[in-house]
Parts: sequence; C-alpha cells; structure tokens
Amino acid sequence: MKHYVGLDVSVKETSVCIVDEAGKICRELKATSHPEDLLQILQDPAWRMERIGLEAGPLSQWLFDGLARAGLPVVCIETRHTKAFLKAQVNKTDRNDARGIAQMMRVNLFRPVHVKTLASQKRRALLTARKLLQEKAIAIENDLRGLLRNFGLKVGVVGALKFEGRIHELVAGMPDLAEITKPLLDARRTLREHFASLHRKLLEIVRGDEVCRRLMTVPGVGPVVALAFVATIDIPARFRNSKAVGPALGLTPVQHQSGESKRVGRISLCGDGMMRTLLFEAAQTLLTRVTKWSWLKAWAMNVAKRRGARKAIIALARRLAVILHRVWSDGTEFRWAKAASAA
Repeated sequence: MKHYVGLDVSVKETSVCIVDEAGKICRELKATSHPEDLLQILQDPAWRMERIGLEAGPLSQWLFDGLARAGLPVVCIETRHTKAFLKAQVNKTDRNDARGIAQMMRVNLFRPVHVKTLASQKRRALLTARKLLQEKAIAIENDLRGLLRNFGLKVGVVGALKFEGRIHELVAGMPDLAEITKPLLDARRTLREHFASLHRKLLEIVRGDEVCRRLMTVPGVGPVVALAFVATIDIPARFRNSKAVGPALGLTPVQHQSGESKRVGRISLCGDGMMRTLLFEAAQTLLTRVTKWSWLKAWAMNVAKRRGARKAIIALARRLAVILHRVWSDGTEFRWAKAASAA
C-alpha cells in the first residue's frame, strides 16, 4: 500500500502526518526540524512512500535537499496554493496543516516549486547581503540629513564619497552635534566598506561566468541584474518557453472573469520581488540612460507614447525577462538590429 506524507515545518519542530491510499491517518508525530531526524521516521520500511510534501519556506530548501539526497520522493509545494487548500479547515494548527498537506499529496492537488541548486542559493545570499548593507547605509544617511535639518543644516545633493566630508563641514564649530554624528558616520563608513567588499566579490563572480557576460550584452543589464537573473532562474530548461518567465516573476496582469464580467488588473507581483525590482530598474536605465539606439528601445518608446511611461517600463521589464532567458537558452548575445532579433 502506498503512503503519503505531509510535513508542516516550523523553526524548532516539524509536524508529520502519514496517510494511506484511502486517506486514513496511519501515524502522526512531531520531530526536530532536521533532515536526520525526519529520515529516521520516513525511512521506516513499514512505509511505502509515494510522495512527501512540505511547504516552501525558510527551511524548505535545506530539508528538501537532505530528504532528496536520501532518495525520498519529496516535493516542495507552492505557498499560495497550500494556504488556499488549508483555509477550508476550521481550526488552524500544525497538526491539521500536516494532515492537509498529506491529503494534497494523496489526491495530487498541488503545484510543485523549483528548489534552487546550492550555487544559486549562495549567489542569492550574496545579493541579499549586499542589498541589506546598502539599504542600512542609505538609511543612516537619510537619518543624518533629517537630524541636521532640525538645526537648519542642509546637506543638499552630494554623492556617497563626499557625504562624510559634507557632514563634517556642516557641524564644524558645533562640538555637541559633531559628537552625536560621529558614531553614525563611523557606522555608515563600516557599512559602505563591507558593501564595497561584497560588490567586488559580485563583480569577480560575474567576470568568471560566461552566462552572466552574455546577459550583460542586453542594454540596461549590468552585473547585478545578470547575476540576480542567473540565481533566480537557476535552470532555464525548467520553463517551457521564454514567455513563461514573465508570469513566474509576477510581470503579467491579473485577470478576473465571472460571467460576462472580465477585468484585467495590475501585474500579479508574485514570484521573486528582488528580481522584479531589478528588471524595473534595468528597464528605466534602458529608457532614460542608454544612448545607443536599438530595436528594443524603439519598441519601448512606442509603447510609452501609446500607454504612458509607467506601463512602458513594466512592459519593457517583462520583455527583458523574456530576452534574457532566450539569450541564456540559445547561447547567443543580444542583437541590436531588429531584423536579426529572435525575441
């Protein structure tokens, strides 16, 4: 008899529910959220495992990798679908969630989520840490601007390199303010130094990656966007075609149809938020800063004339995702002439 397992994972413990083909609960228990502890339960020869499901979350990649390496048929399932399925339950508990996930495995009512390779996870960690340091440094700079403005001291438009000197210039002759701003400037300097270190590491990875270098032939795409795209997509073959990348990144409109009513709303905003933001920035760069003309910029400018700049940026971000996937899949570079374009 086949058995199906639902795992409701939390930081400390994981609720486990095992059901048979008829949906009868065979065993329920809790185990430490660690692959070795779960394997002691799931590798019991009394169970003939058909599918093991766990919801996508902070620990899901680590647990999925540990169970998959042991040869178990584990599936990582999409969070929104799981939430919608479990919402029918009156009482939400870890035990009931594990039961619901086990039933989803039994009736094959789930959407699997791609679990990224270890290399892509490490690259994503680098991008996340770099972004965090940058945001914290900018937050300190903004707080310093607001703090000094209360005393009539305006920092004005100044670059990151000259920011600290400008603060020292403003508080000169005011020892009380200088004493207050010094710890903030020290913290900002440390953040900027660590940010620069991670950025150099990012550039080093991109220089040694042939795929990233080809993606950077697309106008508006720099090393950060290229590395983020490689880390997000991970395996290009998992998409049936390049046009499927747009919906996966939340760049297509949401549709709502009921009877004779049909509404097309804003973009879905599902999927990877960081990658979506970087594609927006790349689209803005292409429209406003890239001076070399291309068929892609001409297309985006025509959309802007008809629909407005905001919709043109969204449309261009979606098309950039398609082109980047095509460049990666075909092993080609971006073609600036329209007649030669494959996108």
